[in-house]
Amino acid sequence: MQVDQNLSNFSDIAVQTAFVVYALALVLSLVYYGRMHSIIEAMRSRTAAAAQQRELASVGASADSAALGDVPPTASTGPDADLDADLSKKRENADKLGGMTQMLLWLGIALHLAAIVLRGLATGRFPFGNLYEYVLMVTAGAMVVATIAMQRKEWRTLWPWLLTPILALMFYGSTKLYAESAPVVPALQSHWLPIHVTVVSLGASIGVVSGIASLLSVLREFQPKGSESGFFGALARPLPSAKKLDRLAYRLGVVTLPTLGLGIVLGAIWAESTWGRYWGWDPKETVSFATWILYAAYLHARATPAFRKAAPYINIAAMLLMIFNLFFINMVVSGLHSYAGLN
Repeated sequence: MQVDQNLSNFSDIAVQTAFVVYALALVLSLVYYGRMHSIIEAMRSRTAAAAQQRELASVGASADSAALGDVPPTASTGPDADLDADLSKKRENADKLGGMTQMLLWLGIALHLAAIVLRGLATGRFPFGNLYEYVLMVTAGAMVVATIAMQRKEWRTLWPWLLTPILALMFYGSTKLYAESAPVVPALQSHWLPIHVTVVSLGASIGVVSGIASLLSVLREFQPKGSESGFFGALARPLPSAKKLDRLAYRLGVVTLPTLGLGIVLGAIWAESTWGRYWGWDPKETVSFATWILYAAYLHARATPAFRKAAPYINIAAMLLMIFNLFFINMVVSGLHSYAGLN
């Protein structure tokens, strides 16, 4: 089938526009991150000052405490509803900024998905024929998964940590992995292509978000909420607690394991119909299976009290192995799955 070059060009433009929108969202999310940092600092300082005032009053030092004219009244030491007008205004402005970031993210996702659809229409096939298209699928899937899973305001501080690797992947995919729109090689001309690759890319998308959440939970574990110190403490201060981050990673990991497992099974069925065998320990098959084993080990460790502290590290290792499979195995190692489209 002849390639529609106009639709292909529109797809490229949509990818570039989505990248710009995501970049703007990253800038806004960083500003939001900084404002939440200052708000948390202000709340903690006011709480500490009010606690000191109450302690002085309890020992009969009301005369001394009267000299501390800048100490806020006790009524301003509670949650958001009890903050003074200035702090409440800062929180309101930060919420507006967070809302603007969410709107930009949905716009970027719409453009991202449009680019994938246009690429498919341009070639008259499902857009899973090379590594560039696969990276588009994984990054779009990760953005959709993250946006759905993190709708609550408490998760908005995670966006800089997620958008940075997503933008890096999109930039690398669009510059180093880009392939012109073209029909797929004969080996991929099968009805199994959209089924197998869609499931695998979805599992990879969920796994990436889960791995980043585990990475941040480890950071939070070393910098507990309310006891942060140093450079890494300043970085971690606006993040949710380690327990919440770990719970998010686990919930996504529960979905990642069966999704990747189903993708491997579907790939085996396709391999039998194409190569006459279900499994051959091809490099791609081997590393994919090892990744699945690591996700199974993560869920097992997470459910076992004796190994629970090691669980986030196993999840991070699974994500890194999946990324290794995506790039090194596809681009360096020669095998039956060498369809990156880079040659």
